[in-house]
Amino acid sequence: MELIWTLNNLTPNALLDIFLVGLVFFGASFFFRGTQAIALLRGILLVMVSMLLLSSLLNLLALRWLLENMLVVLGIAIPVIFQPELRRALEQLGRAGTFLNRSSAPESLRSRVIEEVCQAAEKLSERRHGALIVLQRQSTLQEYARTGIAVNGDVTAQLLLTIFWPKTELHDGAAIVDNEGRLASAASVLPLTASRNLPDPKLGTRHRAALGISEVSDAVCVVVSEETGRIAITNGGRMIPKLDAKRLRTILAAIYGEERRQSASPIGQIMERGQRVVTALRDWRKRA
Repeated sequence: MELIWTLNNLTPNALLDIFLVGLVFFGASFFFRGTQAIALLRGILLVMVSMLLLSSLLNLLALRWLLENMLVVLGIAIPVIFQPELRRALEQLGRAGTFLNRSSAPESLRSRVIEEVCQAAEKLSERRHGALIVLQRQSTLQEYARTGIAVNGDVTAQLLLTIFWPKTELHDGAAIVDNEGRLASAASVLPLTASRNLPDPKLGTRHRAALGISEVSDAVCVVVSEETGRIAITNGGRMIPKLDAKRLRTILAAIYGEERRQSASPIGQIMERGQRVVTALRDWRKRA
């Protein structure tokens, strides 16, 4: 009877309300997907649903009272438990609002940076010297640059080869190229990835750091393995491994060298896709 009453009282406003709530949960799922928090979230939901079913089926008043009071406690505990994920979500939302205000290096300078990085990565790969090169896009990397040694120099292959020479003091860390196309720092410390869905469970610290910085920012990271000499690139929490200099140049030109600014947040991506769908529907109507 309750189901029939609900169906009879569905209004356009109620459907819109349900759609918006579903959209919020769908967008939130992007921030937790592939992180350690997803297992904890599943466990909490499983316990809550099991207790709710038991209290409803067996009419357990004490258990129902406990559930009602647990909701208040969870409202306080969830921001503490999921603090890293919530911080990442807010950073990505804030990042979407800074696109129009943040300047970037000219396209010609970005092309030169790409060429220098590719030349350095090719020689580092041949010599099997480990390297971690971060190319800043829209997200600021100032807090990570401050953990290293300030360089503030032009990006050249020779400078990168010198930095990542195994016997120098700057080789153990990341070199960060800022949004003006200059080498801001070397030997910088990056956050390690929080994802459990790694492309290879045997990934070392350098590759985990490359994934980590791509999860908390929209930066592009080039990493060279010290053991195998293989080149990989990370962006958006994903890794493209086993690259040669030609493929690396092509990918960097598509991601870092592009003039069009892309939204790095999942909500921004959803809005962009929705806009493309609306445009396609308008074109279809015109042709019809």
